[in-house]
Amino acid sequence: MNRIYLEEKEPIHFKFEQNQDDFIVDEIGMDFKGNGNFTILHVKKVEMTTWDMIATFAAFLNINAEKIGYAGLKDKHATTTQYISIESKFEKELKKFKHPQIKILSATRHTHSIRMGDLIGNRFTIKLFEVTPIQAGQIEKLARKSEKNGLPNYFGYQRFGRDEDSINQAKEMIEGELQVEDAKLKNFLISIYQSVFFNDWLEERVLMSRERNDGKFMLLEGDLYQTNEGKLFTPKNIPLKDFEDKKVVPTGLLCGRNVFRSRAKAGEIEAKYDDGFLYDKGLRRAAIVFPKDIEIDYTNHFDIMKISFTLPKGSYATVFLENIASKMFKAKKVKVKGAKAQK
Repeated sequence: MNRIYLEEKEPIHFKFEQNQDDFIVDEIGMDFKGNGNFTILHVKKVEMTTWDMIATFAAFLNINAEKIGYAGLKDKHATTTQYISIESKFEKELKKFKHPQIKILSATRHTHSIRMGDLIGNRFTIKLFEVTPIQAGQIEKLARKSEKNGLPNYFGYQRFGRDEDSINQAKEMIEGELQVEDAKLKNFLISIYQSVFFNDWLEERVLMSRERNDGKFMLLEGDLYQTNEGKLFTPKNIPLKDFEDKKVVPTGLLCGRNVFRSRAKAGEIEAKYDDGFLYDKGLRRAAIVFPKDIEIDYTNHFDIMKISFTLPKGSYATVFLENIASKMFKAKKVKVKGAKAQK
């Protein structure tokens, strides 16, 4: 698998570590009503997966983990904040909750449980190491450029597991060579299968944009677009101005049933990365995303750059960094600082 970016340039060397001190993720939640039968907890977790955190709350309250709502999965090797929902009848018990890796920051009420995708985006703060003054200028320039022109919305390495072994499992399951009984694992492997097709499709579109559109993402006849409100549509004419104004973005296919397909020239390319026999529900995913609110703090004496930025939900901070570095990152063993990580 490759992740190729819009601008062809020499790689920029820097390092980053996914750990509790140097990789911070803050979920930007939806507006909550302030009343209702569900308690919305704003929680901070350290060196722990979202699933492990939910399992911890479920065990404390002696309820099924499925009773706890969440909007998205957050990195394990990081300090992250996110929102979860629990029936309000447990509020009194939650006041007694204590855990070394989880802290309840605040609580409010809402009319329904949080569902997957009930968030606006995520705010990332990441420390980059071994950054020279020249590289600091290059990094800032490229970050600002991605804010203006957007960056390919690839699925990052976290999607596919260490050594991308889960990709092979997903293919074997789809082809009937591997039987998977666990529903959660099955859905996870299907999503990986869809993600591989999407990344391969996006790579072709990026290469085309490099060659024929001066490194700006090239819109094609038949593309399906998504508005800022999430509405899908196919315009009669290519909406170049609306795309440049960040009002709409082209989308790519996560293959499956009951999903709109692109047409014309866009559809010809998309068809190469489609599996019409996959029974599971398909989706559309933004092909390009625009980072926002980029802030940079560079301490020359220590060669450390702190970069903060906001991405839409479902987008990867490591893809943003790859776009700047012009090279792929891979999952690796992470040295945990302080808290002992749960397995």
